[in-house]
Amino acid sequence: MTGSEKSKVIILGIETSCDETSAAVLLNGTDLRSHVISSQILTHQKYGGVVPEIASREHSLHFQPVVQQALEEAKVTFGDLSAIAVTYGPGLVGSLLVGVSGAKAMAYAAGIPLIGINHLEAHVYANFLQHKDLQFPLLALLVSGGHTHLILFEAHGRYKVLGYTRDDAAGEALDKVARTLGLGYPGGPQIQRVAHEGNAQAFKFPRAMLEPDSLDFSFSGMKSAVLNTLNSARMRGETLNVPDIAASFQQAVVDVLVRKTLMAIKQTGVKTLLLAGGVAANSLLRETLDQSLTKRGVRLVYPSPIFCTDNGAMIASAGYYHYLEGDFAPWTLNAVPGLGLV
Repeated sequence: MTGSEKSKVIILGIETSCDETSAAVLLNGTDLRSHVISSQILTHQKYGGVVPEIASREHSLHFQPVVQQALEEAKVTFGDLSAIAVTYGPGLVGSLLVGVSGAKAMAYAAGIPLIGINHLEAHVYANFLQHKDLQFPLLALLVSGGHTHLILFEAHGRYKVLGYTRDDAAGEALDKVARTLGLGYPGGPQIQRVAHEGNAQAFKFPRAMLEPDSLDFSFSGMKSAVLNTLNSARMRGETLNVPDIAASFQQAVVDVLVRKTLMAIKQTGVKTLLLAGGVAANSLLRETLDQSLTKRGVRLVYPSPIFCTDNGAMIASAGYYHYLEGDFAPWTLNAVPGLGLV
């Protein structure tokens, strides 16, 4: 590291909330010096989903090597770091504890601040890694396996949840339908892959919009409609076209996400939408939003696919802005698996 870089803010971001062990080194908020991810997808595939006990054990095995690789690739040592940022919730408690415990030990030993990061907030901050010209206020649509939120960002650290799912998250519904269709895990990408071969108009699945002007979501009924369709067909001895079901269900999910987002834009008058979370990598969602927002003069921003899923870079990005505000965590920081956005 050069002498001039020593005066800059260097954040080590650590993510272990579910089944990815990830670490990244970020210089001055936008210069990503390293980004390492150890994925457990192959480990959990045979179970059809993440097994918490196995996930935490895998994190324990890969945590130190992943952090060490991130530091080496960035050509920094613990002595060069300004702070360590780590996800402390929401997520699987065992997985979170691996990251939080490790980050606390490293930060304490290095004599640098510890920053606790909300995983949901970090997903939105993935957009700041590649888009340096974002100006507040911003509207964020966070769509992942466990969460579906519409969030108004007025400034760094100042945000308001406008709507959220009342039952299944969009990604969760996609995963469950994919599993029922025998498409494997993770379900979202599999649904998208198969849907390319199907007719999105073949099945008329419901679109739950809830109360007038409500920005909340509901995907449970939509998921149940798919399961009922499949069960009815089996009882009649019929075989349904899987690509048609996948395409129709994906279209229904995207329709609801887009319509609610357009309602939020109309209510807030915001001119930039940040798309975030694992489902943000869905091409149909991106294309539909882009077409709808362009007509309304609203800019659509989203991260590269690698930054849509869980990753240490987004933790470092959020950590950078917390660092600037002096928002540090106490050494008593603990995992909060049910942590929400307030």
